[in-house]
Parts: sequence; C-alpha cells; structure tokens
Amino acid sequence: MFKALNYLFKAVNYLWRLFATALCFSLFGVGGLILTVLVFPLQKLCIRGEQAQKRAARKTVHYSFRFFIATMAFTRIFEFDLRDRVELAQLQGQLILANHPSLIDVVVLLSMLPNADCVVKAHLFRNPFIRGVIKNAGYISNADPEALLAACKLSLAQGNNLIVFPEGTRTVPGQALAFQRGAANIALRCQVPITTVIIKVTPSTLTKAESWYQIPSQKAKFILQLTRDVPAIAIADEIPMSKQVRHYCRELECYFKQELQSHD
Repeated sequence: MFKALNYLFKAVNYLWRLFATALCFSLFGVGGLILTVLVFPLQKLCIRGEQAQKRAARKTVHYSFRFFIATMAFTRIFEFDLRDRVELAQLQGQLILANHPSLIDVVVLLSMLPNADCVVKAHLFRNPFIRGVIKNAGYISNADPEALLAACKLSLAQGNNLIVFPEGTRTVPGQALAFQRGAANIALRCQVPITTVIIKVTPSTLTKAESWYQIPSQKAKFILQLTRDVPAIAIADEIPMSKQVRHYCRELECYFKQELQSHD
C-alpha cells in the first residue's frame, strides 16, 4: 500500500511539473509579445532619448524575469539558490562571465542585475517571441565580431554590466567545458573588472540536448554562486594580441573547470 501511494505521489508530482513547465514557457512567450506590442511602445512615448529608452526597457526585462523566476519557484519546477544576489545587484561596469548549463541561465542573471547588457546569438533576433525584447533592450548581436567588440566597449563604458557565456552555447552534458575566444577577446581589449559566476543545475535539465518537456524525475535545483581569484589580465605589447587572447581563453577555461569541480 505504501509503495503504491508513493508511486502515485511521484506520478502526480511529475505530471504537475510537466504541466507547470508548459505553463511557464507559454507565459514567457506571451510575456515577450506583450512587452513588445504594448509596454515598450508606451515607454517610447513617455521617455525621450534612445539610451533612456534602452535603460527603461532593460529594467522592465529585469523585473519581468524576476517575476518569471518567482513563478517557476512557486510552481515547484525549480528550487533556486541565489546566494550572491545582493552582491550581484550592486555591480557596475563589470564583465560577467558564467558557465552555461541550462536554457534559463541568462534569465536568472538578468533577473538579478537591473542594469545588465548581454551578448545574444544572431538567430534570436529572428525569434518572434523575444526579438522585440532583444531589440528594445539594445542587447548586442554576435553576428559581426568587430561591431560586437565596439558595442561591448561602449556598453561597459556606460556603466552597464555585460553578461557573456564563454562557451558560446549551452554545455553539452557529459562533455568537457570548451570555451570560445570571444569572452577572452572582450576581456583583454576592454580591460574592465571581471566577475565570474558558477552555475550548477541538479539534476540536469533544459540542456542543449533536451527539449523543454523532457523534465527530470524530481524537481531541479538551480545554484548560482560568485567565485574569487579570477585569472588576472596582463597585456604584453611585444606579444600579438591574438596569441594573448588564446592564452587567456585557456586560462579562463581551466579556471572554470577547477571551480566547477570544487563546487561538486
């Protein structure tokens, strides 16, 4: 009898989390359309100046994502352990580097940073549900490397925090962490303070290899934590910048691998 009740409880819990996941993803898509069609146009009517409009749009995204994260926690899809949220919220003009295990990593980070910019994959500018959000918030496309670097420099100079995932895409479960050179290139050429963040999701879910409906058998826990002793940047004029970028990229990759192992 006890085993039967336990099995029934697990089945009901699983079906509820599957339903709640579908509900939350629908909320995310509809919310993006509402912001694009109603909220952002109203802001543009009330606020003058492109930069002021972008700041307002980013703050709107920040509070919208806070609501979305709270909804996911309330419906018991995720448990969130965001132990450094106060310190993150106080950052200004920082390059924020994080590993990328799940689909909602950037959503969680933006929900904690009221003045954040981020680098976005070019194909997302064609997504009907979020392209309006991306464009109105002025997030940076990775389509053109030269334009990307200039936009990153400008954003950081304006005091924004800039979120970059050095992997360039979500981590593939079971494969070693592999960084692309974009984050190291931004770090070396912009020479701004760096904050590094370790993200762990247990059990694994919303990875590159999984669709949204492939949920784990139990509620997942999302842990976000700041790390210390980030590899220092040292520019050597006599060494080609491309070589320095490759070297710093390897340093960052090794650093994140060590931090992930120490947080197991």
